[in-house]
Amino acid sequence: MADPYGFLKHTRAEPKKRPAAERLSDWNEVYRDVPAEQRDAEVRTQASRCMDCGIPFCHSGSAGCPLGNLIPEWNDLVRTGDWGLASDRLHATNNFPEFTGKLCPAPCEAACVLAISNDSGGAVAIKRVEETIADVSWEQGHVRPAQAQVVSGKRVAVVGSGPAGLAAAQQLTRAGHEVTVFERDDRLGGLLRYGIPEFKMEKKVLDRRLAQLRKEGTKFVTGCEVGVDLTVEELRAQFDAVVLAVGALRGRDDTTTPGRSLQGIHLAMEHLVPANRACEGDGPPAIDAAGKHVVIIGGGDTGADCYGTASRQGAASVLQLDQYPMPPSTRDDARSPWPLWPWILRTYPAHEEAGERKFAVAVEKFVGDEDGHVRQIQLRKVRVEKDATGRRQVVPTSEEVEVLPADLVLLAIGFEGVEHMPLLDGLGIQLTSRGTISCGSDWQTQSPGVFVCGDAHRGASLVVWAIAEGRSVANAVDRYLTGSSDLPSPVIPNMLPLAVV
Repeated sequence: MADPYGFLKHTRAEPKKRPAAERLSDWNEVYRDVPAEQRDAEVRTQASRCMDCGIPFCHSGSAGCPLGNLIPEWNDLVRTGDWGLASDRLHATNNFPEFTGKLCPAPCEAACVLAISNDSGGAVAIKRVEETIADVSWEQGHVRPAQAQVVSGKRVAVVGSGPAGLAAAQQLTRAGHEVTVFERDDRLGGLLRYGIPEFKMEKKVLDRRLAQLRKEGTKFVTGCEVGVDLTVEELRAQFDAVVLAVGALRGRDDTTTPGRSLQGIHLAMEHLVPANRACEGDGPPAIDAAGKHVVIIGGGDTGADCYGTASRQGAASVLQLDQYPMPPSTRDDARSPWPLWPWILRTYPAHEEAGERKFAVAVEKFVGDEDGHVRQIQLRKVRVEKDATGRRQVVPTSEEVEVLPADLVLLAIGFEGVEHMPLLDGLGIQLTSRGTISCGSDWQTQSPGVFVCGDAHRGASLVVWAIAEGRSVANAVDRYLTGSSDLPSPVIPNMLPLAVV
């Protein structure tokens, strides 16, 4: 910490966005391209705000980063302009820092000591520094394939090519095992490919990392559903260990609201996947918001992704509904004290572009036309409370019913867990009551030699937790195959973020 007054001299500064009208005319990322020299200078200033705390909560697994990213270290290296060593320190704990730099909601920033008070100028812009280190690493050639020093002769199958599966695969390949990643889709990346819109992360960023993994020796098979195209018997015969990184893609539906069966009402992923395929060049999407009044039910990240996608498709209007009240703009210490993840209003770039949001409301009824297509919603003000048994209830607070146009309704109300698939039946694996795959302390499921990580184990979670679990399961598989492992293991299976209960 060469400048102990850095956080006093400089306030937090976010990267500049392109004008909203320009963003809505294409699918490119929302932030402006600036000359590398200007970008680097701005980020070095932001890095100088880091206080190099004696106890750095930012990389605490319980409050900040589960990967244990060495944030104060690479902040200071960026401050001094040593981008090469900063890249080494960042990649020592994170296989894919550009993924987290673009997509992670940054629990590290919520746990930053400068986030304690609004008078501090704001938390260190850790995500911005992280993403810039990754960009400079590629630009200056610091990212190179890491070849295994020994060959184990063991073969590992990784089922699923999302961030957890890719992290596990890269770590195991570098440990000397022969790794094959199986993906049932036609392209690699899982939700990184077909769930994350192009304007949040351009897919060339993903393809660049996949090329690195291939050069290191990881093999990929697409269009293969393990358990069907490759039977469980063949899987067992060909591989010494199996990692399940199949995600938690079973979308939560609304089966109780009258009119749900009308045409034009879809789960969020039914909209996002074809929209992403269209950006890949696969032709027009089957579900298009162009010219339609779009209503998005659900206030989280997936809803915001649908929001930005519908706006870019040319929707006549976009409305996002949240049954919870509008959060405060600043941290409520009584509800979510530092260093916990704060309950605050989160405004995504998509919300600045078009449309509107409504809080503390719920759809009472979907109304259709004579052809059975949704055309309106009936909306009531509500509050969410718990009954005597602790079950959540949505209770109307007003007799007034608001009628709004709706030609396309997207349900972004979360995920119920792992999809039911022949692979799990063949392996004799049963899902938990939460719809996830359980494991022991060694990440091994009830099926011997079969391990699990990522959303399939945790339920729908953050990209940083997926990478952390992928790295940890690689340690467990390496230990299972060889008797010991030097691979890092940043988290344990039952680890949870710090929370108020």
